[in-house]
Amino acid sequence: MATVLAAALSASLLAANCPELTQRARTHFQARRWAQAATVLEDARLVCVPNNDVLVSLAQARFLLGDATTAIHALEESVAVNPRHVASHYHLGRIRYEQHSYAQAETALKRAVELDPAHHRAWDNLGLVYDALKRDSDALKAFFKSLDLVMKSHPDYDWAHANLADFFVRREQYGKAFQLAAEAAKRNPASARNAFLAGKALAKLGRSESLRWLEQAVKLDASYRDAWYLLAAEYRRLNRPEDAARALERFKAAAQ
Repeated sequence: MATVLAAALSASLLAANCPELTQRARTHFQARRWAQAATVLEDARLVCVPNNDVLVSLAQARFLLGDATTAIHALEESVAVNPRHVASHYHLGRIRYEQHSYAQAETALKRAVELDPAHHRAWDNLGLVYDALKRDSDALKAFFKSLDLVMKSHPDYDWAHANLADFFVRREQYGKAFQLAAEAAKRNPASARNAFLAGKALAKLGRSESLRWLEQAVKLDASYRDAWYLLAAEYRRLNRPEDAARALERFKAAAQ
């Protein structure tokens, strides 16, 4: 009996430390100290019950440290603990996508949207997976589902518009691409990618307004090589050779 009581008391004390550990991990995340966050989360995974959220955070830290294998193991452990934990499936799908394991990414992300049909990020990323698999019809369905959700409930989420804009640029549907990229830029004016996509679509349409968007892209991210290169090309097209030369030099410098 004494052993059982001691074990129960020990478990109670450990559980009491869970909020402290997760707060410490959160602080490390905010400071971009991934290694320290991972160390704290390794302790928290043994303390917090249930520990699904801890395992997801641990996976994120490990992935940011370049250890995708350990990240996947943490997420698979989380799914084993609770097969209905949406975030575990979502992040597993995201990592599988980054690894170009598209079939596995599809499985995980489809499970996420089955469990939570309103998960706009999962739908958006499922669109990316189908895009990579060259399943355009499925990609469009997923992207438009995400767009529908973010239009209603997530006014600050810009990725769905930007990802679909990129999809249309690569399929030479530049008018659609510009409208989506402009909306993405409206939602997140600090994104250089959003400005670049808008500028690229306009450049393909032969519109001089492309300069404003491309200049904004390199202002937001001075190391954005693709933006500098396209900006140089647009300056040349619009008979501004000196500006073109300067932009090309910045492109070369960004490559070093």
